[in-house]
Amino acid sequence: MGSREARVWALIADWARGLGEPVSARHACMACADAARGSEVALSVKGTDGREPVYATGQLGERLEELQFILGEGPCVDALASGGPVLAADLSSPGGLRRWPGFAVEAATAGAGGMFAFPLQAGAVRVGVLAMYRAQVGPLSSEEFADALVFADAALVLLLDTRAGIASDALVWPADGMSERRVEVHQATGMISAQSQVGIEQALLRLRAYAFAHNRRIADVAREVVARRLRFAPVSDTTGDS
Repeated sequence: MGSREARVWALIADWARGLGEPVSARHACMACADAARGSEVALSVKGTDGREPVYATGQLGERLEELQFILGEGPCVDALASGGPVLAADLSSPGGLRRWPGFAVEAATAGAGGMFAFPLQAGAVRVGVLAMYRAQVGPLSSEEFADALVFADAALVLLLDTRAGIASDALVWPADGMSERRVEVHQATGMISAQSQVGIEQALLRLRAYAFAHNRRIADVAREVVARRLRFAPVSDTTGDS
């Protein structure tokens, strides 16, 4: 784990500790907003009818999440569809107005200047979007952009853990990627790493993503992997997991 990742996870843990709560994706939003001064942060997840807002650190984020849901357009909509970051330093610019004619006008009326959306994606599974909103226009600095990518990765891990039934207070932050108490999950991660020909962290993401996509507890999926009833194909193999 690099120094940036360690710093980001420490900030998230500090927020949770200060509130006396188990670490969650909500704390990732809080820490991200605190690190990026002047920004609000919102988190949404992929639902049956598009994105579903989960949390926002302020009223501007709440309003812009609602606008994108109502209008069906905006940086978050595009980020979820494309799987890549969407950076709008000035929503009211000609480019912003052309790309999101309805949303850009309403966003400016709501007081938004810039907006930056980062998809939460594990393999082929797109889970949601972490978005940063600012009243002022202007791009993110290189440091802010790099931090935002790590905060998005952290939010992804926490969302997948919640869906898969892992209690966040049992996690050992990504130094080894998971709780030592979950022996089967640890064993399964190693097996998936060998089967998929990827590193341990990517193997754990694949395990989490599979559990999320199939609406199953991660411990149950891990048990099948360890029992050799479920095998993960190499990442270059398009035949999928079986």
